[in-house]
Amino acid sequence: MKRNRLVRLAIGAALAAAPLAFSAAVAATPAEVKPGMQVVDPSGGAVGTVTGVKGDTLILKAGTHEVQLPLASFTANQGKLLFGMTAAQLEAAMASARASVAAGANVYGSDGMLAGTIESIDDSLVTIKLASGASVRVPRSGVSASDKGAVLGITAAKLDELATQTSAGTTTPQPQAADAGTDTPKGK
Repeated sequence: MKRNRLVRLAIGAALAAAPLAFSAAVAATPAEVKPGMQVVDPSGGAVGTVTGVKGDTLILKAGTHEVQLPLASFTANQGKLLFGMTAAQLEAAMASARASVAAGANVYGSDGMLAGTIESIDDSLVTIKLASGASVRVPRSGVSASDKGAVLGITAAKLDELATQTSAGTTTPQPQAADAGTDTPKGK
């Protein structure tokens, strides 16, 4: 009995001496995040710089790319944001995401429904062959990458509706920019 009490006291003392080791990470809030903040990995290595916050999404400049990531993936700590991936891991995830927005890739609406297949991409437009057989051209900013493939900022049904409302052949509907961002890596 006395021994159990001593063991509990010893464990309690150890826990009190190392509170950070056992505390859960708390997601950063929009109020804590400011443009220009440095984002670091768990070892303190630079990952990138915050360029903005849009709702619950953080916009991160990492290398030569800007990526939008869930704000919940970051923890504010001593004027910096901690992120669970290194710069190299984030770059690899972005490269993988960019590869999903390529000719031949499936394109999904924001509702998760298949909209069509990417026929071609240039600097400003993506040409999509819809299931109906029509080809549409949408702004490059309206298509983003996800773990499933390319995603539009509108539903597949809305894209079909826009394609039907415009002239036959290759048309240019104007979907809103995809919320996920141009480079959206899967992961943290």
